Amino acid sequence: MDSVRSPEWPVAPLGGVAANSAAARYGMSSGTGPIIGRASPQPAPPPPPPPYQPPSGTGSTRPPAGRPAAPPIPVKILVAGGFGVGKTTTVGAISEIAPLTTEAEMTTAGIGVDDPGARSSKTTTTVAMDFGCVTIDRSLKLYLFGTPGQSRFGFMWDDLARGALGALVVVDSARLDDCFPAIDFFERAGLPFVVGVNAFDGRLALELGEIRWALAIGDQVPLVQFDARDRLSVRDALLVVLDRALDRATRDRRA
Repeated sequence: MDSVRSPEWPVAPLGGVAANSAAARYGMSSGTGPIIGRASPQPAPPPPPPPYQPPSGTGSTRPPAGRPAAPPIPVKILVAGGFGVGKTTTVGAISEIAPLTTEAEMTTAGIGVDDPGARSSKTTTTVAMDFGCVTIDRSLKLYLFGTPGQSRFGFMWDDLARGALGALVVVDSARLDDCFPAIDFFERAGLPFVVGVNAFDGRLALELGEIRWALAIGDQVPLVQFDARDRLSVRDALLVVLDRALDRATRDRRA
């Protein structure tokens, strides 16, 4: 991971934009009706059913009584992509704590250098990173690190990627070229990643099949559509990242 080069962004021309998812279960027994006919000694009532336990292997069983619960396993996930694609919004939408952001006001010095696109009303930019976390269950907790999108902060990506289990590359379908450096970075690093196409205003400029072709990513790389403003949509995208990372870890263990 330490030898991976930081991403290289294409230089955008000044003043322009770069082209571009019970009863049986709980052991309940039917009650006994009233005794009819000759009185006879009643049998002892059946023992109460045992408490419900989920199937083994789910990782959600309760600890034995008197033993403190083990803390959840921390998992580091990167949220990466080009400038103004919705990385900060993604982290903020899902984080269970107030997200740490390093937003600074954009100034006239960034005109022609930091271009968020014609559809964006963005007035701030991330100058270091975003941070948030979300608990998946009692055994797993995701720590989200959002990378800066500008080329001048590319040197930070190596440090942010160290120890990460996977990455979500956020893409604006109207500006696909902005995400090329991020995809190149994770392919060189060998880090499992998922491409999440942020549906601005609920619409995509291109179909997912066309986006996969334009990005030149293989079928083994998941490509999903999500809304960076919607918590459940972000959750589903992160679960795909987690599944992809666990699949890679399982295959590496068997090798």
